[in-house]
Amino acid sequence: MQIESIEIRNYRLFRDAKLTDLPRMTVVVGANGSGKSTLFDVFSFLKESLAQNVAQAVARRGGFRELVSRGEKGPIGITVKFRESGGRLATYQLDIQSEAGKPVVAREILKFRRGQYGKPWHLVDFSRGSGTAITNEAAYGQEGVEEERKEHVLDDPSVLAIKGLGQFKEFRVVAEFRSLIENWHISEFHISDARPSAEAGYAEHLSTRGDNVAQVAQYLYEHHRERFDKVLRVMSERVPGVSRVEAKPTEDGRLVLRFKDGSFQDPFIARYVSDGTIKMFAYLVLLYDPKPHPLLAIEEPENQLYPELLHELVEEFRDYARRGGQVFVSTHSPEFLNGAKLDEIYWLVKHDGFTTVRRASDSKSLVNLQKEGDLPGTLWKQGLFEGVGPR
Repeated sequence: MQIESIEIRNYRLFRDAKLTDLPRMTVVVGANGSGKSTLFDVFSFLKESLAQNVAQAVARRGGFRELVSRGEKGPIGITVKFRESGGRLATYQLDIQSEAGKPVVAREILKFRRGQYGKPWHLVDFSRGSGTAITNEAAYGQEGVEEERKEHVLDDPSVLAIKGLGQFKEFRVVAEFRSLIENWHISEFHISDARPSAEAGYAEHLSTRGDNVAQVAQYLYEHHRERFDKVLRVMSERVPGVSRVEAKPTEDGRLVLRFKDGSFQDPFIARYVSDGTIKMFAYLVLLYDPKPHPLLAIEEPENQLYPELLHELVEEFRDYARRGGQVFVSTHSPEFLNGAKLDEIYWLVKHDGFTTVRRASDSKSLVNLQKEGDLPGTLWKQGLFEGVGPR
């Protein structure tokens, strides 16, 4: 499944913003305060709303008044268009309103359009905890077949309908979309979390904070040795001197990452190696995951890394996207941007307190300059991405 467009309404800086024709990898740039973190927070908000409920996700962000765009009463709206596994374009719309001081799901729709002009099938159509869902989804598109609907009532008007209905096989697309969101990886990587020893155990995927990197390294070593060897090979190319990485169990049942430098007899444990070494290793463990997340979102991956390594890191993000994981990356680095294509780059422009989104490939001047040999990062440094600078 691939997200093709996102529309955000009344969500902090995004009073009415759209990202359309999204590729497998999207690179987001913009001045400080233009909304890059807010854009990524939309992904986190959807995931938290599904895992818990809308009320808790709103409360974590300071409440409805803090979340809704300045001067607006709502509703807060998020619309995602995506291709489901059958290749059809589906639309998920979520509108959130505050009623009697509590956030509720004012409207939640999951729909297909029946041809270019046909009336859409609303697979899910809920408002304030009650609604209907189609029970004959398999008949979609068959001539003369009308939709069959069943009414449902949720216990809480702030719970998403896709959370409950997505548990049942009869609602295939609902289940697919629920699984898509549940498996999003919105990185909150902290180097300090990746350094300490971890409880010995089993972990297939890197956590959002990176605090289980030793466990995942051990899992790759034991179950996907070719992936682990590739991580180590790339590490040795990117970090001079690193010849081996191991997850060493301790006597008290913990795992410690140890990095072997060819210049020294004994390996260094993670707490003594550089920030860049830890971060590069964690990124490679994430990017060489045998089962990519359906969506991977990372803010400013260039921090603590040598600029010369960033072009190759872009290629690794792109390869991850090719293997099935849609990628969103924000950056301030011209070197990172130089590795991106114009149709992968979106930039945020803040005007009168609100943010709009532009796509680099829609700018004729940028397209012409790139044809003449200029790189996107160079054009960005020169201020040719209109409105993207700090002034």
